[in-house]
Amino acid sequence: MDEKDARKQEVIDDDVRTLESLGYVQQLLRRMGAFSSFAISFSIICILAGCLTSFHLGFSSVGGAAIGIGWPVCSLLSLACALAMAQIASAYPTAGALYHWSSILGGRGWGWLTAWLNIVGLVTVLAAINVGTYVFAMGSIGPKLGIDIGAYDETTRAIMQLVGVGLITGTQAAFNHLGIRITMFLTDLSGFLILAVALVLTIALVHYAPSFEPSRLWTFKNYSGDAGGGVWPRSESVPFVFLLGFLLPAYTITGFDAPAHTSEETVGASRAVPRGIISSVVVSGVAGLVLLSAIVLAIPSMDDTAASGDKAFYSVFEAVLPNTLGTVLYAGIIAAQYLCGLATVTSSSRVVFAFARDDGLPWSSRLKRVGTFATPHYAIWTVATLVVAFTIYTPVYSTITAVSVIFLYVSYVIPTALGLMTYRRTWMSMGPFDLGRWYRVVAGVSVVGCILLIGIAIQPPNDKALWISLVALLVTAVFWFGLERRRFKGPPKAHIGTIR
Repeated sequence: MDEKDARKQEVIDDDVRTLESLGYVQQLLRRMGAFSSFAISFSIICILAGCLTSFHLGFSSVGGAAIGIGWPVCSLLSLACALAMAQIASAYPTAGALYHWSSILGGRGWGWLTAWLNIVGLVTVLAAINVGTYVFAMGSIGPKLGIDIGAYDETTRAIMQLVGVGLITGTQAAFNHLGIRITMFLTDLSGFLILAVALVLTIALVHYAPSFEPSRLWTFKNYSGDAGGGVWPRSESVPFVFLLGFLLPAYTITGFDAPAHTSEETVGASRAVPRGIISSVVVSGVAGLVLLSAIVLAIPSMDDTAASGDKAFYSVFEAVLPNTLGTVLYAGIIAAQYLCGLATVTSSSRVVFAFARDDGLPWSSRLKRVGTFATPHYAIWTVATLVVAFTIYTPVYSTITAVSVIFLYVSYVIPTALGLMTYRRTWMSMGPFDLGRWYRVVAGVSVVGCILLIGIAIQPPNDKALWISLVALLVTAVFWFGLERRRFKGPPKAHIGTIR
């Protein structure tokens, strides 16, 4: 063993001891480096998925100002959340991540609630990603292959979408089943692919833009109602409509907890995981702003594009870019979106595995099993099945995105709020990444920002998301007080904030 390998093994041995101090033994294969930790989060955020498939959610609110002003503001809220999350991840690097943090900082009840919300959030965001990938592929490459989904009746379109999402999700699960090495290779590739395609797309849009009017990026125009293709109900309040446009960045910049969920597969997790969380949000925020700004600047007619509603991005793309270049870029975008979903399968299956390891789920004895390829195969295929089932119940893309935002940000805000309340009280031992006195400020901003984004996500026409969320919370309350409060013991090291 050479000196480099010896140092790496020392780091892994330290990771294993840290994991054992939290009550767990090493079961998963620890092979991910710092770049892979960044890449899995960057792949899940995937500006080529959220920015493009949800472009209309921002632009059809107040036009270019939703991008030039709204995107940076909301990105800063996400960064605050990421910074607060990174500090806790550095102290408690486990696959359970948010679930373990809430349990350790607040007790098993908070941990149990966080786990369920995080699982539901990850499953619904994966559904949104894969439905978005299917819809994007059908809307972009479909017509070039002679497939016009608009020509089919509603039932046929629903069946086609179900089959398409099933194939996408099933193959993503298969790759995950085969081990972290192939998953790591694909997510690393995805990081480079996203940056390359985003760069080429940005340059092409600016080059072929019919005009150049930077003022579009800070100009407000109320596109609610018919003016925006019915994306948002008509409202005379421009500030309110502006806030509705936050759903674009709020949905896009989610899933940055992924490095934490793969902590038990990451070398030097206490340092690499916080860097992966923060850097993925920073890079996505900047790259997303540049890409979206290029789209706005390339728009031939602002009013006509807004009126095209959920086809806003396609209308710009088709009108501005040459056909051959457009086809190549479409292919790259679809590949990036597919790999985004693949990385989300990895992240969500680790949460299921970690929660089942503590007997928090039905059929935990199976869900916590690690197979031949050192992956939680039952958890992987369970997540894939739930994703397809959810798309049957809620086929509308905007509602799926709203539900995913709600559950993910609630699961983010619980451990952050608990960390804020216990910081330097019962939570005394920090990891290598420590914000110091700034932690309370950042965590406070994060909590307020999360609550704001949750409120935005339940506004019409996504009010169905509110009822889905309330029903889910009611069901969890019934299960907790009726059964789980007596049965569920929680993680081995719950509610002892000084553990390290």
